[in-house]
Amino acid sequence: MPKTKRDYYEVLGVARNATAEEIKAAYRRLAKEYHPDRNPDNRTEAEEKFKELSEAYEVLADPEKRRLYDMYGHEGVAGQFGPGGFDFRRHFTHEEDLEDIFGDIFRGFGGGSGTLFDLLFGSESPRTTVRRTRGRDIVVRMRLTLEEIANGVTKEISFSRYEACSECGGAGGTGRVACSTCQGQGRVKRQARSVFGQFFQIASCPDCRGTGERLRNICSQCGGEGRVRQSRKLKVRIPAGVSSGTPIVLHNEGHWAPGGSGDLIIEIEEKDHPIFLRDGDNIVVEVPISIPVAVLGGRVKVPTLDGFKEVEIPAGTASGTVFRLRGAGIKRLEGGSGDELVKVVVHIPRHLTREERALYKQLMEMKSESVPEPRKPGEG
Repeated sequence: MPKTKRDYYEVLGVARNATAEEIKAAYRRLAKEYHPDRNPDNRTEAEEKFKELSEAYEVLADPEKRRLYDMYGHEGVAGQFGPGGFDFRRHFTHEEDLEDIFGDIFRGFGGGSGTLFDLLFGSESPRTTVRRTRGRDIVVRMRLTLEEIANGVTKEISFSRYEACSECGGAGGTGRVACSTCQGQGRVKRQARSVFGQFFQIASCPDCRGTGERLRNICSQCGGEGRVRQSRKLKVRIPAGVSSGTPIVLHNEGHWAPGGSGDLIIEIEEKDHPIFLRDGDNIVVEVPISIPVAVLGGRVKVPTLDGFKEVEIPAGTASGTVFRLRGAGIKRLEGGSGDELVKVVVHIPRHLTREERALYKQLMEMKSESVPEPRKPGEG
């Protein structure tokens, strides 16, 4: 049975409205407490706790990931880490914070993302298992009208991303030779001193990043990075029913890296509509009607997302009455459509002609139906 993930705020022991500084302070304190070297008698459990803390911090320290988590919970950020979920080696991006906490360990080891896991947990895995970093995600914001959201739309977006160098195929160059720093082992053994005492660490080689090899001939097109930035255009189908903040994830369309490409995340922003108010999958509009129509009834033109529609107003309609147009709202992601709610408001004219004033005076004198007595709201 899969283990249920704990709430990230609970993991770090902070409130949901905690500031970035409070989140960082909580992580610093707990990271020191659960560092495996500080728990030699229970190292495995401490290591798992440390990874759980780091996963929570990775999400809550990043404004975008935190916003998605606050809106959708663990499901909202699951796509950020891939099918296997959070992996410390591949997904932790706040190494500078760990360097602040464990600076005495990192100094002299060359730092870098390729050595972080080894430095913290003393991994002695062979270089064939060295982490191949996945490319970073790209976030693009797209503003849509209510009409586009109601029915879905296809949009073309422009962005730039890192792609594998066509000249060297992402290798960075040619002529691989054994790294002189680690003698081709991909790792180095060094003595370190920390707040937990003196110990030896097996770390990835800082010069070859754990590969055990270096390039003799650097690619002139990418400068040895193995990637180049390119401009791209992409047509994207946005389904009907999305909302502001809804992420549309296009897998493997982000930045390229040896460990695979990141994702392209399209974040929806909904434009304000001049007359419609959105309420979930329903839309609401206020339509003024004249006194004669309210009293005698009649047909009025009502705006919808697909043009105007005539609606029959019954005689004796009170101001504030709401009529429901079934299926005239926003199409739902799971199928079906919301409704349009039409709130009619009786318009009281402020400027009357002499003839109109005389007619209204006649109506007042007729008193075919007396005005009701004052009453408690809601009892009419």
